[in-house]
Amino acid sequence: MKRQALWFSAPGRIELREEALPAPAEGQLLVRTLVSAISAGTELLVYRDQAPPELAVDETLPALAGSFHFPLKYGYAAVGRVEQIGPGVPADWFDRLVFAFNPHESYFLANPADLLTLPDDLPPEQAAFVPNVETALTLLLDGRPLVGEQVAVFGQGVVGLLVTALLARLPLASLVSLDRWASRRAASLALGASASLDPTQPTVASLLAQQLQGSPSRSYAGADLVYELSGDPATLDQALAAAGFNARIVVGSWYGRKRASLDLGGRFHRARQHLIASQVSTLPPELTGRWTKERRLQTVLELIPSLDPARLITHRFALAEAAAAYTLLDHHPDDAIQVLLTY
Repeated sequence: MKRQALWFSAPGRIELREEALPAPAEGQLLVRTLVSAISAGTELLVYRDQAPPELAVDETLPALAGSFHFPLKYGYAAVGRVEQIGPGVPADWFDRLVFAFNPHESYFLANPADLLTLPDDLPPEQAAFVPNVETALTLLLDGRPLVGEQVAVFGQGVVGLLVTALLARLPLASLVSLDRWASRRAASLALGASASLDPTQPTVASLLAQQLQGSPSRSYAGADLVYELSGDPATLDQALAAAGFNARIVVGSWYGRKRASLDLGGRFHRARQHLIASQVSTLPPELTGRWTKERRLQTVLELIPSLDPARLITHRFALAEAAAAYTLLDHHPDDAIQVLLTY
């Protein structure tokens, strides 16, 4: 049979290629893709040739083997149905709704161990957010927000918005988000941020300080916990400036080949601030005595219905129109939040 597969063929260039696909071999399944979600962060780094070409695409996922050299297939949020089962696969796998960390393609082969079985009542468009909700949950596990803390979240893309939505469920003293695009600030407020600011405004530092200081009777200032999720290395300096004494700054952005120039010669040391790297491919080591990737994914599936992440979908494109989807995300980030490819 034939499938359509999306390829990043060169910087700023998307191609659809027809590929031959064999029947499922021993222990394999054939999955027909229903929807896949575009990651406006990582995938745009690939699209813009800002991902380190020598870096492995992923060291844990078989479907994402190889490096970031062009040409490559990429993507990691595919939802589909099992259409064929190979020898040795239990018959009850047929017609299951599944999620896979798989590139954008109309059909793909996978082993059962590489698939996440989804509840039948979970709409495919909601299920496409599994990796983003998993990332947001990991960011909370890494940041460990406490009751009554003051929290700032820089960047309100999909992951930033989901982090804001999860944080809003906690009894925090304040939850302030920052994003340059008005549409994302509006979405952030709808998800529970107590305030949402434009980080490009000249007075944003004083406005943020006011939000984080709370009532005049408080003797502490600055955020207890800051998330840097903008994807812009320059924002990390703003995040450090917003953080208070002994604060945690969780860096969830992946900058690719973009360099971060930080001012660490001022208050950083005296304020005893903690820079924390967060990445979803692993769990915080101090939690692995009780947390596993399976537990994290089960928690994600339990969170999705109440989070309703599909409300963040702003655009849907057929796979044949994928080039237009990436052009939109690249040139008009003010218009798009989550973009889906449909099959």
